[in-house]
Amino acid sequence: MSKLNAEERRELSPDEFGIPPHDGKPGKYPIENREHAVAALGRVDRFGTPEEKEQVRKAVAERYPDLPSSEGEGGSDAAGAEREREK
Repeated sequence: MSKLNAEERRELSPDEFGIPPHDGKPGKYPIENREHAVAALGRVDRFGTPEEKEQVRKAVAERYPDLPSSEGEGGSDAAGAEREREK
């Protein structure tokens, strides 16, 4: 997966994040391409709050309707594949 540098991340539009920037805080979980969307699902599944999980899953499903996204705790093939790569 290509890593975003700080400048590239700043150039992303709000809809390219699972959790868009708000209240002066930067966006979280970039989903500007399929690779980052899969990574976002895996990361939010491991580290996100229940609200963040719901928001990121919804954003990924809207942007990539053909990508299997989580519907519950650990239910994503994409998130599971990401967890396996991290081991």
